[in-house]
Amino acid sequence: MTVVNQDKKCYYSVDEKGIALMEINNPPMNALSTQILDDIRDTVLKALSDDNVRVVVFTGVGKAFIAGADIKEIKNLKTAQEGINFLANGQEVLNLIEKADKPFIAAINGFCLGGGAELALACHIRLIDENAQMGLPEIKLGIIPGFGGTQRTPRLIGRGRAYELILTGNFLTGKQAELYGLVNRAVSAGTVVEEAKKLATDIAKKSRMAIRGAMKAIRDGLLMDYYDGQRHEREIFGSLCETADKEEGIDAFLNKREPKFSDK
Repeated sequence: MTVVNQDKKCYYSVDEKGIALMEINNPPMNALSTQILDDIRDTVLKALSDDNVRVVVFTGVGKAFIAGADIKEIKNLKTAQEGINFLANGQEVLNLIEKADKPFIAAINGFCLGGGAELALACHIRLIDENAQMGLPEIKLGIIPGFGGTQRTPRLIGRGRAYELILTGNFLTGKQAELYGLVNRAVSAGTVVEEAKKLATDIAKKSRMAIRGAMKAIRDGLLMDYYDGQRHEREIFGSLCETADKEEGIDAFLNKREPKFSDK
């Protein structure tokens, strides 16, 4: 199996089903430095342009998903502009994942803290090992989450829980993260990548055009007025009515067989 960007700290391999396993490997805790963020950006861009990739499963090598940003690098940020520049880079990378037209599934193993939790929140779906720990502890360092954590968290779990999580900096177990709504579900210890691949395989069977349309409707609609979002939904639905995949999907349903989508 070919590994893309094997020389970088973030790389991926693709199986015959179109599932890309994207891993960050920056021992010991996969901290996010500027260089690691650049590696993630480059690898994500390659996966998005790779026609063999249908769904991405993102995880960390070792005992951490990502344990946060590089504290030594943050220590060297002495001016407001330096802080702004550091965050702008991180936000850009995470926004690239959030805006992707291919689903990203975070398979959260081990510690998922600070910038790592923020990266997981930028993914479209999140599964977590029941023994993993997740949190936004930046407040304990005299700073705040800055890779989109103050924006994605309340939109995902509501203001009250977001305030509690961010203002205390406390960690959540996998089960607590599920209860809070930070993740889709917690899974048995040691199975998170396997479970994420199963979910990715189910999604990868669907029409690529329908997947893109659904993701665009959800993503764009959340930024629109409710009724504008419905209008946007209608337009995307209408465009899909002209596709071969729509014809194949309907015919397969009526004839009680599995569809064979051509992504056209």
